[in-house]
Amino acid sequence: MDWDLSALYKEKEELDIDVKKCKKEAKAFEKKYSNNLSKLKSEELLKAIKKYENILENISLIMSYVFLEFATDSTKGGFFSKYQKLCNDIQEKILFFEIEINKIDGKKIKTHIKNIKKYSYYLQKIVQSKPHQLELSQERVLLKKEPVGSSAFSRLFDEHFSRMKFKYGNRSLSEEEILSMLYDEKRDIRKRAQESMTKGLEPNLELLAYIFNMIRSDTKIECDLRKYSSPEESRHIDNQISQKSVDALVDCVNSRTEIVSKFYTKKAKILNLSTLYDYDRYAPISKKEGRYSFEESKDIVLDSLGCFSPKFKEIAQKAFDERWIDAFPKENKRGGAFSHGTVPKAHPYVLLNHTNRRRDMFTLAHELGHAIHQYLSRDVGYLNSDTPLTTSETASIFSEMLLFDHISKDLENEELLSLYGGKLEDIFATLFRQIVFTNFERRVHAHKDELKPHEYSEIWREENSKMFGKSVRLTKNYDIWWSYIPHFIHSPFYCYSYSYGQLLVLALFGLYKQGFDGFEKRYINFLSSGGSKSPKELVELFGFDIESEEFWLIGMREVESMVEKFMELKND
Repeated sequence: MDWDLSALYKEKEELDIDVKKCKKEAKAFEKKYSNNLSKLKSEELLKAIKKYENILENISLIMSYVFLEFATDSTKGGFFSKYQKLCNDIQEKILFFEIEINKIDGKKIKTHIKNIKKYSYYLQKIVQSKPHQLELSQERVLLKKEPVGSSAFSRLFDEHFSRMKFKYGNRSLSEEEILSMLYDEKRDIRKRAQESMTKGLEPNLELLAYIFNMIRSDTKIECDLRKYSSPEESRHIDNQISQKSVDALVDCVNSRTEIVSKFYTKKAKILNLSTLYDYDRYAPISKKEGRYSFEESKDIVLDSLGCFSPKFKEIAQKAFDERWIDAFPKENKRGGAFSHGTVPKAHPYVLLNHTNRRRDMFTLAHELGHAIHQYLSRDVGYLNSDTPLTTSETASIFSEMLLFDHISKDLENEELLSLYGGKLEDIFATLFRQIVFTNFERRVHAHKDELKPHEYSEIWREENSKMFGKSVRLTKNYDIWWSYIPHFIHSPFYCYSYSYGQLLVLALFGLYKQGFDGFEKRYINFLSSGGSKSPKELVELFGFDIESEEFWLIGMREVESMVEKFMELKND
């Protein structure tokens, strides 16, 4: 199943028409409003914001199409680079807008925030960013260099990995295909897949370490220029949460790694293995785990969404019917999975690399959750639809939990044990492993000098060992597996957001299962708000306080409860 990009552009020729039109509108906007915002009344500023939003949405429309073309064919790097430069030139014309908003008199901007209700939270966020804003001339320099800064190294990373092949016997496999073999029931296949992945990575370590070093350098430069207190502060500002809240989350997860060790110690006994190696972590507990074609996964996921909300199923069905999805691995296609929200006047697009395993069905549920969230939030407009990472993972993980709950009802003991084991491993990957990634990033970004591959590997091993304890033996091969993680390159300090979303969802899902009054309506309201409200306000819809340490413990107790259920299913 390939996606149909005609919701963005029916013909590629329309791209150049839109670029010219967008450039003309940006010039007119700059001429009318530059050095003039402080004189505007609230109703006039509202008109300016709407025009600004329209230009940004058109830029995003262009780049969404270009990005999605590149995501499925990495040979189109030149095509991507061409339009990135053209759009950056357009964006330069309107760059003054948010900078000059922060030059409006304090009393007057408060009046605007009060009067312009639709964009009040948007204006509040601009004001909050003021300490880290540069002068217009400096912002223009940063925008100009963006295509040859971190985004260039991100592109190099993607293009390089999409071309990489991993030898397995007489076969030449993609990254997605070789990683999927780590879930095989045969230990020899898992071990050979791990060795193949490692051998494929080894000749590329110098390049991958260099790319990572350039990302670190770029992050440090921006940190110094914008006077951030740490390399991760800009991410927390984007996520609209405090450093204190992030530290509380990290500390909570780091202090409970015995949950992981307890699970994997039990798994080794179930598999009758004296030692559980890193390549054994995802070994299926039962041979009855089964495989699911894309069509089977589709039907099961749709049923699980429909049991919760007819609205959820309706949107997901549109995704299949209108071909929002590119489903299968292919030559030069990017690995992994994502849902790209595009723009409110179109719809999201979902990229998968489906290989017929149960985890691929959960990935489908995950990405459709994102798409449902993005589709629901389109009514708040482009500026308000961008959801902070702290809440953007909520719908995706919630959809996974709906799927888990749905299929667990019909399974017998051995299959149910396997399902619980697989789900707990997914939770560990989303919760504990993402905090391992955050601990790893904190340590490598703290280094002033460029790191050699072996230095990255040492830190990677140390941080992963803390999570597994004595329950999993990490081989020497595993030491270099930091090198293929795309989030370190594309989105530094992104990973803790998964952990945040996981704990939040476990708490919300508990409320849903308890029959919380009006849950579906509140949850749809939560998702439909997009980024028009703060995470604190959104979570308060359910009576939670994200600044409370107790908040994190609610989700953690749910994990502990699931582990206990797993232990009971195989009580020997």
